[in-house]
Parts: sequence; C-alpha cells; structure tokens
Amino acid sequence: MGALLLITFVLSSLKPAAPSVDRGTLMIDSVRRGEMIRDVHGPGTLVPEHIRFISALAGARVERVLAQPGQTVTPETVLLELSNPDVQIQALQAEQQLTGAQAQLVTLRTSLQGQRLTQEGVVATTRTEYQRAKREALGADSLAAHGLISVNDAALARDRAAELETRFRIEQERLDLMNQTLDSQVAVQASQVERLRAIAAFQRNRVRSLVVRAGDAGVVSDLALQLGQWVTEGTILAKVVQPGNLKAVLQIPETQAKDIAIGQRAAIDTRNGIVAGHVIRSDPNSQNGTVTVDVALDGPLPSGARPDLSVDGTIEIERLADVLYTGRPAYGQPNTRIGMFKLIDGGRFAVRVPVSVGQTSVTRIVIQSGLAVGDLVILSDMSQWDNVERVRLK
Repeated sequence: MGALLLITFVLSSLKPAAPSVDRGTLMIDSVRRGEMIRDVHGPGTLVPEHIRFISALAGARVERVLAQPGQTVTPETVLLELSNPDVQIQALQAEQQLTGAQAQLVTLRTSLQGQRLTQEGVVATTRTEYQRAKREALGADSLAAHGLISVNDAALARDRAAELETRFRIEQERLDLMNQTLDSQVAVQASQVERLRAIAAFQRNRVRSLVVRAGDAGVVSDLALQLGQWVTEGTILAKVVQPGNLKAVLQIPETQAKDIAIGQRAAIDTRNGIVAGHVIRSDPNSQNGTVTVDVALDGPLPSGARPDLSVDGTIEIERLADVLYTGRPAYGQPNTRIGMFKLIDGGRFAVRVPVSVGQTSVTRIVIQSGLAVGDLVILSDMSQWDNVERVRLK
C-alpha cells in the first residue's frame, strides 16, 4: 500500500509532457548585435508626376471620339468633338453685346467732345462780351467825368460789365467741370466694354472647347466616352499623362507614419526590380487608418513600369547603431514586454522567456532585455501554445 502511494505521489509531481511542434513550420531567428535600420512598409501605386485633366467647359454631346487610351499625343492633337448649339448662340449674343457697348463708347466720346467744344465757344463769346462791356464802362466813366453823359448811364455800363464778368466766370467753371468729368464718363463706359470683351472671350473659349485637344504631350488616359453621350459642365473628359515621369504613392499605416520626414530614403519594389527614391510629401491627414506618402523615384524605371502599377515601398526612418535585435515576431507591439520562445538543449526544446522589446522596423525589433547575442527565438505565431511554457521541436 505504501509503495502504491509513493508511485502515485511521484507521478503527480511530474510535469506534463511538452507538446510537440513541427520545426519546419516555424520561423526561427538569432539575436544579433550591430546596426539596425528602422523602416516602414506599405503598398502603393505608380502615379504620373504630371497629369493634365481635361474637363468640359460646357455641357455638350459627344459627336466624335478621335483618340483612344494609351495613344501618344501632342498638345494640338484632337481627342473629341462635342456639340452644343446653345453655347454658340451665347457666344454670338456676347459678341453682339460687346459690339453695342463699343458703339455706345464711340457715341459717348463724340457727344462729350461736341459738348465740350460748344462750351468752349460759349466761354469765348462770353469773354468777348465781357471785355467789350469793361471797355464801355471805362469809356462811360470818362464821359461822365466831363459831363457828356449822365451818371446813371455810366453806372449802367459798369453794372453790365460786372454781370458779364460773372457770366464769364460761371461759363469757365462749367467748362472746367465738363473737362474733369469727361474722362470719368468715358472710363465708365470703357470698363463696361472691357467686361463685355472678357465675357465674349470666355464664350469664344467655350465654343473652341467643343473641339477637345490634348493640351500637353503625353499619353491619353481614362478616355471612356461614347458617341452621343451627354457630358455636363466640369466633367472630366480625359487625362493626359507623361509616363516617363512617375512617382510612388504609398499607403503607410498611421501607427508607423509618425516618424516619416521629407527627404528620407526609400526603396520601391515594382515586382520587376527595385528603384531607389526619397520622400517628397507626407499627407498631414490619415484616411482609413493609413497615411499617403509620395516618393520621388531617383533611379531608372524597370521595363513594364507604367501608371497605376501596384508596388510595395519601404521607407528608411533611421539607423540604430550597436543595438541588440532580432527578427520581428508575428505578435506583440513595440516598447512592450512579451513572451518569446527561446530554443534550448541544442534546439530540441523551446521555453517561454519574458522579453522587453523596443523600437521596430518592418522585419527587425530591438531587444532591450531578456535575451543575449546568439540566442535562437521563434518568430512565428505561438498563440495556440499560450497555456504552456515549453514545447518540443521535432
């Protein structure tokens, strides 16, 4: 009976056998010391640096489609022909209004010039009458002094001279006022002519826009209109891009984008080669959990690179010198404490050890404590073994 109790006690004190894990399914990496590059990664597309959007200046109907997507064009290449009689009528009405305003300006200038000349004549006549009345008044005063005419007649001559002096001054002031306002009246009508000229030029431009030209040299993109289709004002009719001048537009997770700065180096994987580049813009806002980052391409593009091609981009944030690091595990967050399985007994077993991790990159993570140089750790997801501290590798 005692022997049975002893066997029962020994068996109960034994640890349960470690579960077995297929080593071939695990990702294992070693702990190293040295320089670690911090970088971030995100998918994106190649986008032309220069895109000319061609939009409709007026609502119109598609009459002819003369170009196709992918076609190389010059600035004068006709892409579409549109029609809208109302636009042509509005242009004719604008021309008519401009012509009428120009005629009114000519009439106004002629009328004002005539009025000014008439007033100058009035001023000249009044001046002559005033000068004669002044001489007559002087003569009357001389005759009255010798008793040749009455004092009353001499006084009447002086009053006549004073009256004409006042009339001459008033007519001169009227002429001065007319000269001052003449230019302003002409300027008001001239400004109206300029406004109508601008309106007429805009309407002529709308008529010309019915013949849609490329406007830039490049390749036609997004031209999908059909004959007879009606397009409203502002509708994008086509795009002309320059395929040789591309940039990468990456979508970086917002949790990784906080350290991105202009000028940082980047590598763009086009699936047919890797092109070096540098960051030229980082969107200040995030959308759907990502931040848009533009990367200028510094190297030649590999064959097959074209607009809207899906790419992957890696941006170098910084280089950490003399740090302890290993591959980034499939679990855990930076600057936290996590449990990692470390290989022991020549790699036959792995035990869970607490590890403090620091900064991360796409494929690397800094080890702050818990591991040493040369340790082998499992990077694969081991969440199914959260209830054990030791596993056997087979």
